[in-house]
Amino acid sequence: MSVAHRVRDPILWTGLVFLALLLFMPATRPMFHALFPAIDPPVYARETFLRLFLSHAGLVAAASAIAGVAGVALGIAVTRPWGREFRATVDAIAAIGQTIPPVAVLAITVPILGFGARPALVALALYGFMPILANTIAGLDAVPAAVREAAGAMGMRPAQVLRRIELPLATPVILAGLRVSVIFSIGTATVGSTVGAATLGTPIIDGLVSDKLNYVIQGAVMVGLFAVLTDMAFERIGARLARGR
Repeated sequence: MSVAHRVRDPILWTGLVFLALLLFMPATRPMFHALFPAIDPPVYARETFLRLFLSHAGLVAAASAIAGVAGVALGIAVTRPWGREFRATVDAIAAIGQTIPPVAVLAITVPILGFGARPALVALALYGFMPILANTIAGLDAVPAAVREAAGAMGMRPAQVLRRIELPLATPVILAGLRVSVIFSIGTATVGSTVGAATLGTPIIDGLVSDKLNYVIQGAVMVGLFAVLTDMAFERIGARLARGR
């Protein structure tokens, strides 16, 4: 990639804008004061946006790691000969799980785990698990039977076929599921602020409760940029994997 192309790279400029707002959101005070003169302070100031982002990102990363490991492991299990009898049950549970709103999961987990990040982590992991599981199954099912048979004819054991053939071929589809899961978690993590988790949704919830639209805008812009930047990064990773293949 040439220097000129790198300079025009949208992921670079999106990242710079996001970083600038994370570090220097107070510099936008004059603009928000002009737009909302009756609200003081014009910029959310109870927590720095950098601290809220780090907490938000940590919550999403932890939930995505849990969902990724569980989703891929279960997806592998129900596509093996010894686990196929459980596939219908797993599909039904996954379909039912996606119909339950995150707020309901938070309402169930808060009395058990208390307020804070833990109930939000459980809700995000449960919801992030669904697309990863579905894509893992779809990716492994898409591997041609002839390829598996050829690998077996070469003397590979089932575990070797899975590790060397099936998972590499299914990786783009699994990555697409992980991409959906992570982007979904970034947006949904904002709801975690309703139960005391510190996220970029905290200014949004505060703004809604206190009727301060500027806080809502600030939080929404940061969550949106975070999601867009992450989506771009996944797109770039997917393109590199495609070129590598």
